[in-house]
Amino acid sequence: MGDVAWIAVDWGTSHVRAWLMRADGTVLDRRSSAQGMGALERSGFEPALRELIGDALPAPVLACGMVGSRQGWAEAPYAAVPCAPPAAAEAVRVTGTDLDVRILPGVKQVKPADVMRGEETQIAGFLATSPGFDGVICLPGTHTKWVQVSAGEIVSFRTAMTGEMFALLSERSVLRHSMGDGWDGNSFAAGVDQSLSRPEGLAAALFSLRAEGLLHGLSGDAARARLSGLLVGAELASMRPYWLGQQVALIGAEALSQAYAEALGAQGVPTQMAGAEEMTLAGLTAAYTQIYGEAA
Repeated sequence: MGDVAWIAVDWGTSHVRAWLMRADGTVLDRRSSAQGMGALERSGFEPALRELIGDALPAPVLACGMVGSRQGWAEAPYAAVPCAPPAAAEAVRVTGTDLDVRILPGVKQVKPADVMRGEETQIAGFLATSPGFDGVICLPGTHTKWVQVSAGEIVSFRTAMTGEMFALLSERSVLRHSMGDGWDGNSFAAGVDQSLSRPEGLAAALFSLRAEGLLHGLSGDAARARLSGLLVGAELASMRPYWLGQQVALIGAEALSQAYAEALGAQGVPTQMAGAEEMTLAGLTAAYTQIYGEAA
């Protein structure tokens, strides 16, 4: 693995992803495992890293995500908004190891209380590839972030647990008996419109999915898509100050970002999309270049 100049790592709660990087900034290899922060004691991070990328060490490692949390390998204290996405100067070097491992901090907001770890690196990557962007960045996922960005700084942000709620309701609630595996775009759009118009009726609308399946033969695919639409619509209703009249950039998995783009497009909101992996690598690469002074 002599071509590996450095290693980019995104270490989340449930998974860790690593990219072996050449000096020219291209990806030599991708690795991943289920040894996320939630499955490890502090003493377990180094063995997990060596197991995943031991053949590429001792190349320097630059990481973001939950690895820098209080329960992670080494705590990287939050930067407070308003702030630029944390970069090389704020990176924390892990001690007690002969490896060169540095962790980028997350970002906090005191009021209303909110935090992020990992998304700020994607934001840094987006700003590096789209200089001068002023507007809102939405990062759909398990915990969707809505982030106001201006003059290269994160001004404010809010988090919605929409993805986690969808997983819990579709897999563990009574609605699991009504769920299919496919998708129905019209049902998704109807759910978004229903919750945007009447967000106070969400709880009742959710149970109606079960009742319509039993009484009127609502298909599993339609129920699944409408459940997603109801939750996304409720999220959009609560986040209206972020997207109303704004240009919105979406960073996330393609299918999920496309669903958000369709929901926002129905409200007349223009969007642009960027891939989560691409933006994570762009953010980590920018920080690596600052630290090591190379055009990675």
